[in-house]
Amino acid sequence: MSTRSYIGKLDDKSNDVKFIYCHWDGYPEYVGYMLDTYYKNPEKVDELLNLGDISSLRENLIPKGKHDFDEPEEDVTVAYYRDRGEPWNTVAPKHTQLANYEKGDDMIDYFYLFKNGEWYVDRENGLSLWTRVSDLLQNK
Repeated sequence: MSTRSYIGKLDDKSNDVKFIYCHWDGYPEYVGYMLDTYYKNPEKVDELLNLGDISSLRENLIPKGKHDFDEPEEDVTVAYYRDRGEPWNTVAPKHTQLANYEKGDDMIDYFYLFKNGEWYVDRENGLSLWTRVSDLLQNK
């Protein structure tokens, strides 16, 4: 069974959140760890979001060789548009205001937010109880 998550980045000036959907392994011990370890650079976060919705998050974004949905490279993120040929208009990054992002979505288990150079996570509950991913992982 999938553990779905949203991965977003806050624009401090406009309070806009640009975000994508991630289908697999959304729990903090995996997606949270991957984001906090491999996606700390704002430019790399932008590169990730610009892929659109993803099936699975991995250490790298750019394939070195043959890579697609059916035969992905082991350490490369699998994106619906690039790797499976999904229509861009159905998987493109979405935008919303922070207050709407915080309200949650019944189909999403975890919400990740990159703000002020750090990753935060909240569970699907609409309570906006953001926890810094690095703190959460330290306490495990």
